[in-house]
Amino acid sequence: MLFNNFFILFFFSYSVNSAELDIYKKIDLFGEVLEKINKQYVDEIDQSEGMDSAINGLLQSLDPYSSYMSPEIFQEMQTETSGEFGGLGIEVSMEAGVVKVITPIDDTPASKAGIKAGDYIVKIDNVQVQGKSLSEAVDLMRGLVGTDIELTVRRRGVKKALTFNITREIIEVQSVKSDLLENNIGYIRLTSFNDNSSDQIKKKIKKLKENENLKAFILDLRNNPGGLLTQAIKISDFFLENGEIVSTKSRKKSENRKWFARKGDITDGKTLVVLINYGSASASEIVAGALKDHKRAIILGENSYGKGSVQSIIPLKNKGAIRLTVAKYYLPSGKSISEVGVRPDIEVNEEGDDFRIKTDTDNQLNYAIKLLNG
Repeated sequence: MLFNNFFILFFFSYSVNSAELDIYKKIDLFGEVLEKINKQYVDEIDQSEGMDSAINGLLQSLDPYSSYMSPEIFQEMQTETSGEFGGLGIEVSMEAGVVKVITPIDDTPASKAGIKAGDYIVKIDNVQVQGKSLSEAVDLMRGLVGTDIELTVRRRGVKKALTFNITREIIEVQSVKSDLLENNIGYIRLTSFNDNSSDQIKKKIKKLKENENLKAFILDLRNNPGGLLTQAIKISDFFLENGEIVSTKSRKKSENRKWFARKGDITDGKTLVVLINYGSASASEIVAGALKDHKRAIILGENSYGKGSVQSIIPLKNKGAIRLTVAKYYLPSGKSISEVGVRPDIEVNEEGDDFRIKTDTDNQLNYAIKLLNG
């Protein structure tokens, strides 16, 4: 028995040392490659930028949402999340080496120009995106307010590439809008999950309930790329009396969490339709998925994006940061949102190139109104 224990201990120690040795060999190999590039590559390179690209390449090999932010980009990101920033007004990720539009933000230059969720940006001002990191592509799209940019886009179902000329503007994000439709339907549009989104929605619902004819609500989550998990939980809770809202699973079991609804539906149980599309991601999918699993709402529109992971912004010593996936979301049914999304109960696709949310061309909203009014 003593011999067996010694053998197991020796084998385990050898395995650990072997793994560490392999890592050190890889680090030496990386140094050798870097040296060869510096001495023999046809053009002189910026070694600092090369190292940033290597770090970013490692992170992006994990998943499309993990990435490196240089000190400059991290500072810009902090400025943007304050609610006002310059740009085009699109939420993007990287897929297959090109920039993929998660969603255009309402009433922004990108949205007005006709950029749609799911579009692939292949050129930025005639510069090929292929081979660039997401941060590099985003840098190309940034510029002075009032300047023009040309985006070349590939779109599902369209053979030819599309070209959009867009003027950069100051982007002011207002996350909640509301309206009374047909004098009996409370319409709430949520464009992102910001710090005060739940407070805004609560006030809008209270105001809409003052109408005596109110019989139903529409919660519009189309082209909503997500945001704060805490806000997704609070907003889901507004419409539920009890039950699980969402759970997260991490690498460590001790960090797994579940969130539950508290008693009290602030709409008094009125009929609820939730609108989603391919631009509905992350926190939007948590809300739509929870309300669907509890049969509290009719989900109408198109299949959502499928971003079921949690990212943390982790600051680094150089004043930059990494965006790292630290957990995955799971709906009350136990299903993961990742790469699958939320499937609508009633599938209604966008119709025509002139489609715009909450206009006469919005066939999805028109369908929801007809459904609620029988």
